[in-house]
Amino acid sequence: MTRDTTPTDASATASTDEEGPNFVADLVAADVAAGKHGGRVVTRFPPEPNGYLHIGHAKAIVLDFDLAARFGGRCNLRFDDTNPEAESEEYVEAIRRDVRWLGYDWDGHEHFASDYFEQLYEWAKLLVRKGLAYVDSQTPEEIRKNRGDYHSPGVDSPYRTRSVEENLTLLETMRAGELAEGAAVLRAKIDMAHPNVVMRDPLMYRIRHVPHHRTGDAWCIYPMYDWAHGQSDAIEGVTHSLCTLEFEDHRPLYDWFLEALEIDPRPQQIEFARLNLSYTVLSKRKLRRLVEEGHVDGWDDPRMPTLAGMRRRGFPPAAIRRFCRRIGISKREGVVDVTLLEHMVRDHLEHTAPRALAVLDPIKLVIENYPDDEEEWFEVPNHPTDPSFGTRRVPFSREIWIERDDFMLDPPRKYHRLAPGREVRLRYACLVTCTGVRTDDEGRPVEVRCTFDPQSRGGTAPDGRKVRGTIHWVSARHAVRGTCRLYDRLFDAENPSAGDDFTDHLNPDSCIVRGDARLEPSLAALAAGTTRQFERRGYFTVDPSSTPEHPVWNRTIALKDTWAKLVARGATG
Repeated sequence: MTRDTTPTDASATASTDEEGPNFVADLVAADVAAGKHGGRVVTRFPPEPNGYLHIGHAKAIVLDFDLAARFGGRCNLRFDDTNPEAESEEYVEAIRRDVRWLGYDWDGHEHFASDYFEQLYEWAKLLVRKGLAYVDSQTPEEIRKNRGDYHSPGVDSPYRTRSVEENLTLLETMRAGELAEGAAVLRAKIDMAHPNVVMRDPLMYRIRHVPHHRTGDAWCIYPMYDWAHGQSDAIEGVTHSLCTLEFEDHRPLYDWFLEALEIDPRPQQIEFARLNLSYTVLSKRKLRRLVEEGHVDGWDDPRMPTLAGMRRRGFPPAAIRRFCRRIGISKREGVVDVTLLEHMVRDHLEHTAPRALAVLDPIKLVIENYPDDEEEWFEVPNHPTDPSFGTRRVPFSREIWIERDDFMLDPPRKYHRLAPGREVRLRYACLVTCTGVRTDDEGRPVEVRCTFDPQSRGGTAPDGRKVRGTIHWVSARHAVRGTCRLYDRLFDAENPSAGDDFTDHLNPDSCIVRGDARLEPSLAALAAGTTRQFERRGYFTVDPSSTPEHPVWNRTIALKDTWAKLVARGATG
């Protein structure tokens, strides 16, 4: 018997976890108290469907949805699908799946920037009529050159003084597909000498003769993010538009567009620091490179920081939510130690994962005084401290598998496992003493011989003698052969992006495959995503490729943080 440990809806636990400082929540609370926006709170999570979500996006998801839930509002899921060259339905579906897996639902409030293409185009024509936008026929190179930089002002385009009529005609020509890519763009007319480079006549539309995954060939001009962003928020009634700090310089433009269109009420853009995580890269460009260059086995590789990868590896969504709340929301950029995330995962699984027996690197142990034709089944707990998990029956026989590193011919001091002449406890079963070992031609052990104490069934010494070592095992007669993938951090440097190439810091031991693991029978036919603690070895989750005939288990995380010791010895980075 095992109990259901399916995570509850995230909104139900949003206020129960320990949380770090959150200045955004404080601002929203003040707005609600003051009656701003009529006391309404509407947020939005606006991913671009050009890749898979990662742990950095999880921080934004938790912030957006938790805030809406806390103040009785709603959070929209809006896809920023303004770049048809990089976007696809595959990514749309992956994003939906990841947000739901994380524990959130948008209750039917799903939108796309492409829903508003016609309205955005009409608003663009309105700005042209007001003399606040123009069609620029400079080349892309000329536009970049004449924009200036933070040390020098830009130069007005020679086409900046075109008449309203000429601009409208050219804009219609752009939409009709009569101009080549790069032949013209629509720009806002603001100030080419503005100290904020973002405000120097920013682009609103560019020509792309590329089909869109939703609108097909209906459009060949596509809005820039800055043009679509604020207006999409306004259409949806968003009150608080939460962005990461790289958009802080874009806020004046966000507000300028809304003011120029005389939109009221207006959403408010608020910026916060994005997540930076040690031993991790979160750049979408770098993650794509890892996939395309074959350093990992796809976006859902369990070593990837994508939500798809974390799900496949067995990270509980509740632990990710707790992590995101614990680190808090601030304006200050910093790096969060990945050990905090790993701690959250371990702590959650410690209380929710049933236990099981698995031998990852097996060597056979033969109990010489145990009858060859006999077997028995021990009733063992599924959790050491929580009786609600129930019990299961584990088979035992004369020949069993133990871990290779649980036996040594010539053990060092303080080695408390099996060695010639030593006695250890077989967990839940009995006490055995090593009487001999068979080795191969190179002197490596291939089979361990033992005797057992018949009075010690259950693992208790009848005379009260102390046995210091306890090892796990699997009955050879009943064992299921499977594959266990021992995943670890993908990078062996705290800051992989430091230096010439982040791939120089790939951890060669980030995935070690044990293709001849021996598992207790209960581990044979469990559904993908099922998690167990393999006693003494770590937490493991069933991979989607697993079958009853050959189970495949991914190590979610080891039982203890071994990296702290490695760092102390200078063995990483």
